[in-house]
Amino acid sequence: MKTLNKSLLFLLLVAIAFACKSPDKKAEMAKLIKQRDEIIGKIKTLESELQGKDSTNTAKVTSVSITEAKPVDFNHYLEVQGKVDGEDNIAVTAQMAGSVTAVYVKEGDPVHKGQVLAQLDNSVMVQQIATTKQGLEFATNMYNKQKALWDKQIGSEVQYLTAKNNKDNLEKTLATLNEQLEMTHIKSPINGSVEEVNLKVGQLASPGLPAVRVVNFSTVKVVAELAEAYSQKVKPGDKVLVFFPDFNAEVASQIRFTSKYINPVNRTFLTEVRLGPSKVDYRANMIAVVKINDYHNAAAFTVPITVVRESQSGKYIYVAKVENGKTVARRVMVTVGSIYNGLAEITKGIVAGDKVITTGFNSLIDGELVQAN
Repeated sequence: MKTLNKSLLFLLLVAIAFACKSPDKKAEMAKLIKQRDEIIGKIKTLESELQGKDSTNTAKVTSVSITEAKPVDFNHYLEVQGKVDGEDNIAVTAQMAGSVTAVYVKEGDPVHKGQVLAQLDNSVMVQQIATTKQGLEFATNMYNKQKALWDKQIGSEVQYLTAKNNKDNLEKTLATLNEQLEMTHIKSPINGSVEEVNLKVGQLASPGLPAVRVVNFSTVKVVAELAEAYSQKVKPGDKVLVFFPDFNAEVASQIRFTSKYINPVNRTFLTEVRLGPSKVDYRANMIAVVKINDYHNAAAFTVPITVVRESQSGKYIYVAKVENGKTVARRVMVTVGSIYNGLAEITKGIVAGDKVITTGFNSLIDGELVQAN
């Protein structure tokens, strides 16, 4: 088309140059200019018709999926890993060093508070107690005699006080020996069940070394460590979902306790969740995922996070709009709030009823024709 225009203009210029040599130059010039204008007008008309025809035949229509925007209930959860524990989970240790002479429990046995779990060698102590008792019996008789004489003002006060002192000292010695004798019994400090027995007869038990583990699972809890950054977001009473990946089961609960202490080593604090009955057979140290509900919006607009695109001017999505009887894609700038589980909360940019394009948007341009599939 451009070549045709150039050719016509060249002919016109030649004709004008030739006309300038004729006698009636002005008339010839006017005639040629009129012909030129008519030809240029026809060229423009043809170009417009051809352009419209090509546009109609080659207009691109992209097939897309459309979802109508509706307010929905949206929750954001903070997920951390925790472990299951009982209300009491105690590693019972010996109170004194000694050789184990008897073990009275095995794994799985129920025990009550104060029950003897194992016995340390106490033969020497038993002999000391027997000897002390004999000495105390003699000292008590001497004291009683001296007291009877002293009451009658017979004998000296020194003799009476000496007898009393001997008796009192032996009583204290016997009490101390009995306490030490009790320490040779490894006892359960709680009601519960035996989970581990780390003792064998003949083995040396020492304070600080776990001897028997007793767990009370009458109340079950999950303990998790949270980063210091969440200390202002997580509070007692917050709703939680506790997920057990090994059982694909979830239990609803709430936070019972959050520690006021930040661990200086890893900058975390403890949080505790009580668990109610469920189909899960709780075990100590079982892995659980604690999902803490730290944000809730009862009327949120959400879209798949993959729908949200980003440019230099900000984040945007495509929506389908009807214009002049045709459905076209329009770019809409949006503000994204919380993101969870593949969904993005749109806090600004869309309203109820907007047709959000959820598939087929990757190659779209603003104003492109679209068709819902």
